Amino acid sequence: MADHGETPSQTAGPYFSMRLGSEGQNIVAAPGVPGERIRIEGTVIDGDGNHVEDALLEIWQANAGGRYRHPDDIRDEIALDEGFTGFGRAETEFASGEYWFETIKPGPVPDAEGEFQAPHISLVVQARGMLNPVFTRIYFSDEDEANAQDQVLGRVPRGRRHTLIADPAAESDDPKVYRFDVRFQGDDETVFLDF
Repeated sequence: MADHGETPSQTAGPYFSMRLGSEGQNIVAAPGVPGERIRIEGTVIDGDGNHVEDALLEIWQANAGGRYRHPDDIRDEIALDEGFTGFGRAETEFASGEYWFETIKPGPVPDAEGEFQAPHISLVVQARGMLNPVFTRIYFSDEDEANAQDQVLGRVPRGRRHTLIADPAAESDDPKVYRFDVRFQGDDETVFLDF
């Protein structure tokens, strides 16, 4: 038999639509989990300015004390909270391209040099027509001092950093609502990270 090489990659579509495994995966922290309750909402927008109707977003974050629910995070002095999964998954609404997560604001976590990173949430986005998912972070506009010291955010050109910052969307206390839109292409394209 002749060697024809690898089969080329294919996009998912046009009839495949990404779906959640089960409802409620966009709720990362159950009621009563310690920390500041927040809700992150936004829209996924394509290069033409249209909403993306079938994007799948996944987040991974530390708890309010800055500890991840992961076997490699062995800092026992920071308690893990029952009801906090540390991981969430949401799909965009077909008609609007909107998504949302309910969670708690993460605490600062150490970086490779032992300094602390600004509170952030890691975000992965994938959708029909994308060969590979994209990776980014959500930082918070009310963490100016921590953001100024964050090594990852500091490597992003100053004029593009705002694309990684979630702003308060409305006056609310419980939960506080942040707005974070994901934009593909254009002047305000979200900065995607290459980890």
